[in-house]
Amino acid sequence: MNANRNLPGHLQLYLTGEHDCSYLDGLRARTLFVDPMARIDRERAQWLQQIGFRRSGMHFYRPACRGCQRCVPVRIPVSALRLNRSQRRTAARNDSEVRIAFKPAQLRPIHYRLYERYILARHGDGDMADDVSIETYMRFLLSPWGGQTWLIEAFLGERLMSVAVTDVFPDGLSALYTFFDPDLSDRAPGTYAVLTQAREAARLGLRSLYLGYWIEDSPKMAYKERFRPIEAWDGQHWRWFERGEPIRVL
Repeated sequence: MNANRNLPGHLQLYLTGEHDCSYLDGLRARTLFVDPMARIDRERAQWLQQIGFRRSGMHFYRPACRGCQRCVPVRIPVSALRLNRSQRRTAARNDSEVRIAFKPAQLRPIHYRLYERYILARHGDGDMADDVSIETYMRFLLSPWGGQTWLIEAFLGERLMSVAVTDVFPDGLSALYTFFDPDLSDRAPGTYAVLTQAREAARLGLRSLYLGYWIEDSPKMAYKERFRPIEAWDGQHWRWFERGEPIRVL
């Protein structure tokens, strides 16, 4: 890896060599990440998030691929969110039967067992399934990073339906990762987790729910653009897109 440049606030960036793209077959990717030895507090993490970076464990990164800008950071302005018909049905069905609980970012066996089932069922053909373990789970989702993280549980009766790993920033929440019971997919637990996080952000008076990267050509990312209005980072500004508007930032 090679040193790239300094960010404001004296954060050094590093650029990886090329590797296979995790999202689109046949493409090569590079990743720009913040010096892992740097001190990242909540305010600095928020600033990184506002310019398109994401967190994975203790690392803050963003794609920096040659000739490709398909990974588009997106966020929901929660006070303006208007649900479509499918999202309203998901909310109505789950609101009447699902119990939500907020937990600190600590290892719980019930969470890890669900995570393992989810990865093997939904990503069994990918790199994550090759390295599924308690150690990688903790490193990916439970690493301390200088800010606050919630584990938002959704229970259907006594059955754990989903866990949404959520970072808390001064300006919003960040949907870091959600895993759910594959046998309850008909309840759209991923969509319901986003709605739960958006509601909580609004309740707290926060502006945004950050959803990470949206990729137009990736079916796994398609759900993100269904939340409208949505904002997308074009490298300089967050641009607003209403329902029916294609997300175009180039």
